[in-house]
Amino acid sequence: MTTKAETTQRLDPVEMLGERFVAAIGEAFAEELGDRRVDPLITPSKNTQFGDYQSNAAMSLAKQLKMKPRDVAERIVEKLDLGEIAEPLDASSIAGPGFINVRLRPEALASLVTELDRPGLGVEAEKQQTIVVDVCGVNLAKQMHVGHLRATVIGDAMARTLEKRGHKVVRQNHVGDWGLPIAMVTDKLMREVSAGHLSMDSVTLDDLDRLYKIAKEESSPDAKGLKAAERFSLGPKVQAELEAQVAGATENLERAKQALVKLQSGDPETVAVWQKLYDVTMAACMDTCQRLHTKITDEATAGESSFRDKLAGIVDLLIEQGLAEEDDGALIVRNEGLDPTLVRKSDGGFLYATTDLAAVRKRVQEIGADRVIYCVDARQALHFKQVFATAKRAGLARKAGAAEDSTLEHAPFGMVLGDDGRPFKTRSGENVKLGDVIDEAIERASTITKDKNPELSDEERARVAHTVAVAALKYADLSSDRVKDYVFDWDRMLAFEGNTGPYLLFAYVRIMSIFRKAGEQGLSSGFEDAELLIRESEEKTLALTLLRYPSTVAAVARSLEPHRMCGFLYELAGAFSRFFEKCQVLRAEDESVRLSRLRLCDLTARVLADGLDCLGIETLERM
Repeated sequence: MTTKAETTQRLDPVEMLGERFVAAIGEAFAEELGDRRVDPLITPSKNTQFGDYQSNAAMSLAKQLKMKPRDVAERIVEKLDLGEIAEPLDASSIAGPGFINVRLRPEALASLVTELDRPGLGVEAEKQQTIVVDVCGVNLAKQMHVGHLRATVIGDAMARTLEKRGHKVVRQNHVGDWGLPIAMVTDKLMREVSAGHLSMDSVTLDDLDRLYKIAKEESSPDAKGLKAAERFSLGPKVQAELEAQVAGATENLERAKQALVKLQSGDPETVAVWQKLYDVTMAACMDTCQRLHTKITDEATAGESSFRDKLAGIVDLLIEQGLAEEDDGALIVRNEGLDPTLVRKSDGGFLYATTDLAAVRKRVQEIGADRVIYCVDARQALHFKQVFATAKRAGLARKAGAAEDSTLEHAPFGMVLGDDGRPFKTRSGENVKLGDVIDEAIERASTITKDKNPELSDEERARVAHTVAVAALKYADLSSDRVKDYVFDWDRMLAFEGNTGPYLLFAYVRIMSIFRKAGEQGLSSGFEDAELLIRESEEKTLALTLLRYPSTVAAVARSLEPHRMCGFLYELAGAFSRFFEKCQVLRAEDESVRLSRLRLCDLTARVLADGLDCLGIETLERM
């Protein structure tokens, strides 16, 4: 019985031919291979004069079977039944040492493209799962910086692609909004307002970011410096200064601890100030997420504060199960092959691991996740291995009545680097604010747009510039293999040539211009159900590329690698460009060809737009 997941794959000739080749190889070498499945190694032909695809399986099989590759290829061809998919094969289909060339039947190709040309573009739903995607990950009282770009846009692209496959996706913005650092800045803000230096009604995120840094510095006693001064007899003045610093910092730290106790106990005044921190931070975060065209909303927010009443219960559960043990006053969980997971400090305080364990339980047992994906910095890999191992042993990753644990996955990403190969920072060494990056991208895109199309109104240019800027930023990030670092390069990402977001937007705009001209000439209707006539090599290349879209969506959803979609869209835009240059559309030799090519153009535009939507990139009809 054919499942929906299988039909999604079978519009791709590579998948279809692969099945036929696997069957032929199994039959041809049943005695030698038994039940072992051999990869048919189907790839697009490098030289289209020999065919559309080739199988390279004979070479690898020949080594295993100790036969000549051409002899292996001949036996495969004898058993190969390609039905109506491709032209019949014979000895002339075997080239070189044993490549097997395949040429699709024109009517089969047209039929497949016609099947693709439906509302869902061949992307049919697989068995639905509830999937939680951990995205964004901002911290209270701190500006989002360029590092948050990756967690935000990669996570949202993953979520969009999984939704395209029919899954129920729940985004979770795990906000760092609790604990001693937050108590520090809460206390600092209260003191600044009390002293008349700030107004609670007009406080901004820049104010909070500044206070966060000051509070952290003021609450960090330089005990090592004082010991060094005493040890090396640096003089009474130095010692007095350091003693004053240590005393002041210790006092501030104690005040912050008292603020934390008040927060935990629900003191109305302290909680009200904390709420102000929360509201200001999250308003800025949601504004940035909206500017980046993501689907991350207030409903996606799940701060650490929401788990504060659950942490003691998590630790109690680990103790009851015999998983947690005391180590120098602290509680740890030992998991085979990993460093111990610290779940409670010696002073009774909880840690990130404790909060993440509570989050796993909520996401699996309350939200009902079958799969939980953490789109988080690669440097957190060990942390997640520890949390996942502990969660599974404690039963936190299993839904009630389920036979197996839900899947817990860390989808790591690399760092954003400057042109010096180091983490992207300002000249002063601070993290680059994400809002500033978006602003500069829009400013640069506006200048480029004005140069390219000075006739645009100010309003339209602003809209185009914003769309182009966001496309450039997101595509530059998403087109890189997410596990790798990438270099932030303004000129490259905003270029209208090469593998960039603006180039793909321009490809879409070019197609829209064809239909505008068709409308002006009264030729824009009647193509929707036209027979597809795929005769020229450029038409065939475009059609074959289009057919890979459903399997590309499936591959991205499976691998969580958005760069695969970027690679496909770039190839599709290139295939369309060559088609556009070689094949007349509105001035085609007869009406049937014109209608066929208009239909191909329309399908290409829809696939481009749908693929860009998977990445969270909006399209434009004019630039």
